[in-house]
Amino acid sequence: MSQVQTATVRTNVPARLDRLPWSRWHWMVVVGLGTVWILDGLEVTIVGNLSGQLAKPGSGLHITQTQVTGLAAAVYVAGACTGALFFGWLTDRFGRRKLFIITLGVYLTATALTAFSFSAWWFFLCRFFTGFGIGGEYAAINSAIDELIPAKYRGRIDIMINGTFWLGALIGSLVTVPLLTELPTNLGWRMAFGLGVVLGLVILLVRRNVPESPRWLFIHGRDREAETLVGRIEREVEREKREDLPQPDNYITIRQRRSIGFLTIARTLFKRYPRRAVLGFALFIGQAFLYNAVTFGYAQVLETFFGVPSGWTGYYYAAIAIGNLLGPLTLAPLFDIVGRKPMISGTYLLSGVLLLVTAFLFTQGRLTAATMTACWCVVLFFASAGASSAYLTVSEVFPMETRAMAIAFFYAIGTAAGGITGPLLFAKLVGTGRVTDAALAFTIGGIVMILGGIVASILAVRAERRSLEEIARPLTAQETAE
Repeated sequence: MSQVQTATVRTNVPARLDRLPWSRWHWMVVVGLGTVWILDGLEVTIVGNLSGQLAKPGSGLHITQTQVTGLAAAVYVAGACTGALFFGWLTDRFGRRKLFIITLGVYLTATALTAFSFSAWWFFLCRFFTGFGIGGEYAAINSAIDELIPAKYRGRIDIMINGTFWLGALIGSLVTVPLLTELPTNLGWRMAFGLGVVLGLVILLVRRNVPESPRWLFIHGRDREAETLVGRIEREVEREKREDLPQPDNYITIRQRRSIGFLTIARTLFKRYPRRAVLGFALFIGQAFLYNAVTFGYAQVLETFFGVPSGWTGYYYAAIAIGNLLGPLTLAPLFDIVGRKPMISGTYLLSGVLLLVTAFLFTQGRLTAATMTACWCVVLFFASAGASSAYLTVSEVFPMETRAMAIAFFYAIGTAAGGITGPLLFAKLVGTGRVTDAALAFTIGGIVMILGGIVASILAVRAERRSLEEIARPLTAQETAE
């Protein structure tokens, strides 16, 4: 830090980043950073599909299926909320790059230790720290992606990347089937967790090449480093495209800071942007309740109400994962073309209504394991794009100095409200074995999503194709103007 000099600087770094054409460099960023969602999807799916196996005699753990889908899921989410807040603050203070390396290391260590669990309390502890690392990833990764991707591509890329959660879910679903059916009870589930470690190590190798955010650098007194980095990126893109890039004349004046205090962050979120704060809460609570309940508990629904063997639930989950993955990949461009407000509100409202229809058909006894899964595929096709838009929204509608902390805060509060209560309530209702109780869980999820859609239709920000600095001016720039 001794080399950091703070001053008032005039820079066009944001405009230079936003005017870049899509290139191989951007693909490197997407692969290096976006793959965190694959890890999360893998983790959640593995635990959901392993719930029946872990509860069997001879698994090496004295644990019930309800504890796995309820308590262990809630502990994982609690760890993610805590990690998001802790690492989110560090990300805004010390930079994106340092933290997205550290958080991946925490995840790898905790997942490896989970595979060696010898008792329920150790399993729960490891699940907490696995979530702790993943939660920290959200803050560091989403802020870095949005600051490195050009404005005209930011919406679709962010939606697609967040949607790759379901690629991890698909991998976890298919891999757990042979591990649970072909290997001994006390070995298959351990090998499943080992898969997460292998994938994480591959991601770490790619991620080493992703640079620090130039936007973060120039605000924190490292403007020369930011200029050098952007210049290198521009030369790389020009060589690839074989053409000179136009020079943007859109400058911003920044009064540099080394750090931003918690009080400043709180005032920014709730006093300067109260409507955006309400929007963030509504979106995160809705998607967190629906997704954490369903992803942790769907295997229990299949086993309890349709008699699907525990080792075969992965096939049904794989179908759901495909529907979820196709949603963001198909709908993502529309968030930049049609716009944020109609797409965010539309995906939330439509998925909520379709979920209520599914709950009704379930209570009428008209669904089988296959048709129930088909209904969920349709619901989650839209819900997945909506859930991804929650992360995009809180990442782009608040000032740069608070970006990582804003992501962490809304993720933590929204997920604590929906992601901890969701799995606990879902597991309790499904665990009764009564159709009406399970349908009630579906109904609650649908209503919460509908409410989120209503809030978005009123408060969503039209951020499509606009620079981050135009959507929310940096706090330091606002101070300079006063």
